[in-house]
Formats: sequence, structure tokens, C-alpha cells
Amino acid sequence: MIRKLLGGAGALGASLLTASTAFAQAAPALVKAPDVAHMATMVNKGDTTWMLVSSVLVLMMSIPGLALFYGGLVRTKNMLSVLMQVFMIVSITGLMWAVVGYSLSFTGGSPFIGGLSKAFMQGVTSGTYAATFSNNVYIPELSYFVFQMTFAMITPALFIGSFAERIKFWPLMIFTVLWSLLVYYPVAHMVWYWAGPDFLPDAPTDSGFLFAKGALDFAGGTVVHINAGIAGLVGCLVLGKRLGFGKESTPPHSLTMTMIGASLLWVGWFGFNAGSNLESNGVAAVAFVNTMLATCAAALSWAVVEQIVHKKPSMLGAASGAVAGLVAITPASGYGAPMTSIVLGLIVSPICFFFVSTVKNKFKYDDTLDVFGVHCIGGITGALATAVVAAPSLGGQGYFDYTKFPAVAVAPGDYSITGQLWIQLQAVATTLLWSGIVSAILLIAIKYTIGLRPAEDAEREGLDLTEHGERAYNY
Repeated sequence: MIRKLLGGAGALGASLLTASTAFAQAAPALVKAPDVAHMATMVNKGDTTWMLVSSVLVLMMSIPGLALFYGGLVRTKNMLSVLMQVFMIVSITGLMWAVVGYSLSFTGGSPFIGGLSKAFMQGVTSGTYAATFSNNVYIPELSYFVFQMTFAMITPALFIGSFAERIKFWPLMIFTVLWSLLVYYPVAHMVWYWAGPDFLPDAPTDSGFLFAKGALDFAGGTVVHINAGIAGLVGCLVLGKRLGFGKESTPPHSLTMTMIGASLLWVGWFGFNAGSNLESNGVAAVAFVNTMLATCAAALSWAVVEQIVHKKPSMLGAASGAVAGLVAITPASGYGAPMTSIVLGLIVSPICFFFVSTVKNKFKYDDTLDVFGVHCIGGITGALATAVVAAPSLGGQGYFDYTKFPAVAVAPGDYSITGQLWIQLQAVATTLLWSGIVSAILLIAIKYTIGLRPAEDAEREGLDLTEHGERAYNY
């Protein structure tokens, strides 16, 4: 039996349930599952609007947000290559989501991967509906489909920052396709798939492996940030260091663009986190406020650390701190309270700063744009901290017991921080191992077949010209 499951604050999208007469016919004695016509009457236009707006906001995080953030951090000769990589990853993974990604992530099949019943969007129409986290509340399935698509788009775009300036375009696209199939979709299924609140009593084992354990990931700490962050670290190790690493200066070519990109990420992240509630209600407002406060705190915290260590706060540091705060609050955004979110933001920046400076320098790996230090470490920090900030005794939201109808919030005395922390550790470890091992196998296979790195002369000249025949700047 599934343990007391997370609720209205639950994984970015719990799973999607398409309304069907089959479910209505198999309704449990505890609650009569609604049929399609009934579901249509339980769709709120405000929820639907919020989901579509959130999808646009998350897309903006990728293009132009992440593209400009990363692009500004590389050298002029590689600016266009980063923009192209992000732009095409978004395009390719969007097509993949419609063909197989959505079905493999959000249909039943096994605890580790879904089936192909919705491949090529079979049965996904304007007349099918998605379960939210509330009993008898639904949204159009297409709005859920496109919202989840934007997450599948941005996640592989994140890891390119670890090996920016030294990877060929088409091998990267091939890796992205394979990584999405073998890593992103299984992890998304394990963490976020479940039967839906109205059907859970009748399908207590219809959920992903980590969801069934009770892992809490409101908007993607494991699925997005740890997943992409560890893949990035593996990638930078497999590809090796950039030419001249540690010997030549490689300063960001435009911190102005980086600041603009970071700001677009911050704005878009409200769709990322608050949209993950799937309903426009009080829990969405909780996630929205927690996201704002944790990010403010993390930006300030990084600036203070730099003032202490370097005697000067930097724009790059402030932007990095803001992103670290956004990453850390992501899994906890719908569970925490405003004050505990501030504490999480204050804590995560010193931790990430330590990894992007001390640890990186100690082991001398060339994580170009600090994807591992910010996204993976920030994601781990947030995923583990979720066990603490979710505690009702600290003002957190706790979780709901969906084996009852209607769902009942867990009593404060029944919530165990240490018990939940153990579950969170299992989710973190599973994601690190699966993504890390599979990413290594894929990258090594590509490296020794078609190759990953351009020739040395091409790398020195810059990927803008050698890979794309264009320059970002013509002057």
C-alpha cells in the first residue's frame, strides 16, 4: 500500500489521468470515480488559464532566459553556439514529448517507466482531463501536457553549461535524445507519476517508484536539477578540460546578458514552481511567495559571502546566488513556510559557493558554467531540506493522505522529519546513480563512435564559426 502520499503540494505534476469510462467502471467502493462528462463540469477556467500562463513562463526560462544566462558567461567566439544548443534542445525535446515522452512519463506500466498508450498523443484531446491534487478537481489534459513539456525541454538544456565551449553540435543533440529517453522520462515517472486522488483508493500501487515511497518533490529538485546537474558533471569529466583551462583567462563576455538571463529565469520560475500546484489556489500562492523570498535571501547571502571572501560582491555572484535559491526552493516551494524558505535561501548560497570555488579548484574539473555546483548541489540541498521545511510544526504544509476520501492532511504529530529525510535521501541517491551511470555510458559510447569534441583548431577558433558558420557579433 502506498504510504501517506504528498498532497496539494505534491510533485510538479503528479501523474496525469485521462478520463475514461474504464476508470468509471472500475470505481472503488470508497468513492465513485467521476466519468468524462462529470470531469468536464469540474474544470475551472482560472486553473486552466494559470496552467497555460505557467507553461509560457517556463518556456521563457529556456528561451530566452537560460540561453542568455549561459551565453553571457562564455567567450564571444562561443556565444552563438550556446544559443543554438539551447534553442534546438527545446525544439527537439518538444517533438519527443509529443511522440513518446509524455506517454513514457505519465501513464501506468511499471514503477520505473510508463507505457506507450499515449504515444503520438493517442487519446489526448480537448475532451480529456488531468487529475490535480484535489479530489474532484481537474484541468484539460492538453494544458497538463504542454506544462510538463516545458520541463522536459529545459532539463537537458541545463547540463550543456557544464561542457560549454567544447562539444560538437550533432553529437550533443544525439545525447540529448538518448538522455531524455533513458534518464529524464524514467526519473519523471518514478518521482511524479500516480493514479490521481479520486482513483487512488482503487489503484493503490499505480504510482512511480519514488512517489510510492513518499518522496516529496514539488517542482523538480530531483527530476530537473539533480538529474541535469549530475549529467553535467559526468559530461565535463568525459569530455575533458577546455584547451588552456587553468592557464588562459576565460572571463564571461557579457555579464549584462547574464543578468538579463538570470532575471528572466527568476520571473519564469514562478510558473515553474507555483504552476506545479496545477490549481490556482492558496497552495499556489504559498509556492509563489516561498520562491520569491528564498531567491531574495540566496542572492543576498552569496553577495555577503563574496564580500567576506573577496572583499567585493559581484554581479555574477548575485546572479549565481539567485539561481541557487531558485533551485533549492523548487522541491520545497509548495511545502515550506515563508520564514523557513528564507532560511533555506540563506543556507544554500554558502554551500554552492563552496562547491564552485573550493571543491572545483581542489579536484580541478572543468564545469564551465558551474552546473554541478549550483544545480546539482543546490538541488540536493533543497531536496533534503524539504523534509524539514514541510514539517507542520515549523509552519510547513505537510502532506495529504489520499487513501481517504476526501483526502486528509497529515496531523502535525504524525509527521516525522527524520523519517521524511530518509525518504528524501533515497530519492536523491536514486537520481544521482541512475542519471550519473546512464549519462556516463551514453557519453562514452558517443565519444568513441562519432566523437564529442571538435578538433583543437576548431575549438580555438570558436564553435560559432566552426559548428554553425556564423558569428554572434559582426564587428
